[in-house]
Amino acid sequence: MKTRLRDMARGKYAWPLLALVAFVESSIFPIPPDVMLIPMVLADRRKAWRLAGVCTLASVAGGVLGYLIGAFAWSTVGQPLLSLYGSTQSFEAFQAWFHHYGFWAVFGAGLTPFPYKVITIASGFSHINLAVFMIASVLSRGGRFYLEAALLRFFGEHARTLIERHFALLVTAIFLVLLLGFAAVKWLF
Repeated sequence: MKTRLRDMARGKYAWPLLALVAFVESSIFPIPPDVMLIPMVLADRRKAWRLAGVCTLASVAGGVLGYLIGAFAWSTVGQPLLSLYGSTQSFEAFQAWFHHYGFWAVFGAGLTPFPYKVITIASGFSHINLAVFMIASVLSRGGRFYLEAALLRFFGEHARTLIERHFALLVTAIFLVLLLGFAAVKWLF
């Protein structure tokens, strides 16, 4: 499936398909839009920011669908979907983490390789504040896609290797630095 999406990234309908993949990945689909975003940015680096914007908007919109699934269709859609992808334990871990860390749980999980659909469904099931969910989602998903686009725009094919091999580590490190920075500010003031 990933190879097919990469091939479609060069096709006539690449932009709408990228939006569709970003949308459904946030609520039901197991493959992230990065598999299309990377070849599309490399094909025309001048479009990197617009492509990242499409991914961000579609991903957050799909996140709202995931939120609604968790809030209103947990037993009929949410639970079977997470079981299908083997994400039930991730869901339970996220719920406990969210109750303790709120915004940071959604932000961190949205930025890192943690399956975003688990976050969206768990957020709806937990009935977290929708505004908090949306802000954390826009910042984290936007941060992720714009960082990828920036690396690809400025470093081209060399960035592909970095992203494919070390992106998870890179975004996790960025998240931890942000978290520690905010904790330090809170502790000092």
